[in-house]
Amino acid sequence: MPLLGKAVRHEWALDWDFLSVNHGSFGAAPRVVLAAQQDWQRQMEAQPGRFMRAVLPDALRHAADRLGAFIGADNTDIAFVDNATTGCNAVLRSLRLQPGDEILVLTHGYGAVRNTVRYVAERAGARMVEAEVPFPHPGADTIVANIAGALTKRTRLAVVEHSTSGSALVLPLRRIVAACHDAGVPALVDGAHGPAQRALDMRAIGADWYAGNCHKWLCAPKGSAFLYATSQRQQDLHPVTISHGLDKGFLAEFDWTGTRDFSAYLASTVAIDFHDRLRGEALMARNIGLAGDATSLLARRLNTEPGATGVLAGSMGMVRLPLAGSATPERSTDLRARLLAAGTDAPTHVQSGAIWLRISAAAYNDIEDYERLGEIVARVVREAG
Repeated sequence: MPLLGKAVRHEWALDWDFLSVNHGSFGAAPRVVLAAQQDWQRQMEAQPGRFMRAVLPDALRHAADRLGAFIGADNTDIAFVDNATTGCNAVLRSLRLQPGDEILVLTHGYGAVRNTVRYVAERAGARMVEAEVPFPHPGADTIVANIAGALTKRTRLAVVEHSTSGSALVLPLRRIVAACHDAGVPALVDGAHGPAQRALDMRAIGADWYAGNCHKWLCAPKGSAFLYATSQRQQDLHPVTISHGLDKGFLAEFDWTGTRDFSAYLASTVAIDFHDRLRGEALMARNIGLAGDATSLLARRLNTEPGATGVLAGSMGMVRLPLAGSATPERSTDLRARLLAAGTDAPTHVQSGAIWLRISAAAYNDIEDYERLGEIVARVVREAG
């Protein structure tokens, strides 16, 4: 396996004086991927009309073909979108809900997607229903049972995460999707953290829709994501922006929603190449192991507890901060601002009556990063009181 950590930092344009342990929020595109994006931009600006009409259609489908091979899907079932939230919006805003219908979400669901569910439900007189995700010591069986128990005859859709943002849990996705289908309920997966954190196989997962980001663990440019939809679920599915392709089919609608910079989508092929060069499967396993080691190190350093471990843990980890007093969103925001001012970007989240620190482990990280983080966090916690 190639050397990682400090040995590959030259591949990124990151500021290494800053402690980058938050790859999970926004990712970081390596130099070779940014160069590919800039090359596509040069081609586009050399003659925009020619590029949009003669180059882009085939290039976009080629990128979808490469991405399909990477995630276990046919390219005709993949449309590029700006981010996973946009993909989830497309599905949710295409629903035809009736008063009294229900949409199931998780208590640990991503805030932006929960807002979209609330928006479409309120407009239709429908309801958003929650399934409880236990924390900090969840169990896969309990999570699946809670979701299955929250499904009713009125449930029109279940929206579930592949990996939760605010608690860093990798959910037992195949079992969850199967439980939804057993109840006759289609499943939309918010897979913002899925691609390249874990190996994906859309056909095996079985979800009706899966929205995934390429800019996070796959290290594609910002604004590169996809919406996967099975052929049976593409009918009456529309992008957030309606344009010339209305009612002409899934790809006709999504591949062109208006003039934009498509380079982030097209550069995803080079991101896949880069991931493969770092031995993708081994890299993902290495990152999961490093995140686990880092979480344990920080829990010991702060004399506190980690979040989920074992099969529900991925390339991110959670550590409870040893704080007295109430755990409020405002206090969490203040702590994150203090950490940013101290030279690191590790986010904080309120869960189960406490404030938790989330860390990420990427190819460029090594264990010394989290030793340094422990010193910074201990100092910030002391100062915050």
